[in-house]
Amino acid sequence: MDASALPGATTPTAARPRERQVSDFTALGRTVQASGLMRRRYAYYWVRFLLLTTLLAVAFTAFVLIGPSWWQLVTAAVVAVLLGQVMFLGHDAAHRQIFESGRWNDWSSLVIANLYAGMSYGWWQHKHSRHHAKPNQIGADPDIATDVIVFHTEDLPAPRTGLKGWLTQRQGWLFFPLLLLEGLNLHVSGVKTIFGRGHVKRRPVEISFVTVRLGGYLAVVFWLLPFGMACAFLAVQLGLFGLYMGAVFAPNHKGMPLVPRDARIDFLRRQVLMSRNVRGGRLVDVFMGGLNYQIEHHLFPNMPSPNLHRVQPIVRAFCAEHHVPYTETTLLRSYRIVVRHLNAVGLAARDPFQCPLAMKYRSVR
Repeated sequence: MDASALPGATTPTAARPRERQVSDFTALGRTVQASGLMRRRYAYYWVRFLLLTTLLAVAFTAFVLIGPSWWQLVTAAVVAVLLGQVMFLGHDAAHRQIFESGRWNDWSSLVIANLYAGMSYGWWQHKHSRHHAKPNQIGADPDIATDVIVFHTEDLPAPRTGLKGWLTQRQGWLFFPLLLLEGLNLHVSGVKTIFGRGHVKRRPVEISFVTVRLGGYLAVVFWLLPFGMACAFLAVQLGLFGLYMGAVFAPNHKGMPLVPRDARIDFLRRQVLMSRNVRGGRLVDVFMGGLNYQIEHHLFPNMPSPNLHRVQPIVRAFCAEHHVPYTETTLLRSYRIVVRHLNAVGLAARDPFQCPLAMKYRSVR
């Protein structure tokens, strides 16, 4: 796709259109600020934090009382869901949604992510900030970097053949089963980061919190349960946790347009065109932790998540007035779109140098 063909994309000589597009978001921002929806929701977040803490305490008590029984797999599933909700809370703190003070938000994220969930806040924040800055941009968004799953063929060094090629061509169907390994991957990636050589803010705190959380958790599980049952408990808990996280984050951007490496797009269109909202009412709101309002979240990442559904009519009307496509669909349809898109990219990976997808998203220099 020619970079200039994307709505809002500009070349270095297109100064006036770009200035006009920047003023578009400025106008929207003023409207939203005047609405009062950027104000902090302290009571909401404290109630949410205390409720999750209580539910985790109840789950732990149930775990101890049930003892060595295969009913513990139900406990593992409950813990997986609760930890998913914990990570949504940590996500909000990392985006400075909870407190005015950056320091308070940082420490909230450290406690919630590292101590409660056993994941590295520093690793996640670095990765997630890059995603927010340039969603779906090839070479810039780490969420579409080529790994086990191929999200685009732009940087694929060679066609995937053999067993690897066979799996890649069916990666859409395999995507959700593979998410069962994502929980383990999230923990391993965080541990590698905080014990690695790269810069990590508050490294001693992160190491202490993660060590206490993961070490204590494993010690309790293997102390109370027989070895085989303990392994099954961890497999269910980590597997469902990873599946839950992937099922929430995948619909937001997968299958939306990709941005060429050197394309320049104004902030409003960059965030709206590359994001997808998921509708479905209160149940979907709770299931996705408010991230189903992905367009609004990307435009106003500091807005408290319970306000996103209230700002949606303002953003949708503004996009319609300025002819900016606004994408919204159901949860099940978003999953079908993700599977179909990944299968298409996987088939193209047989020959990335000749595939239509590579040509479509290659920028014109």
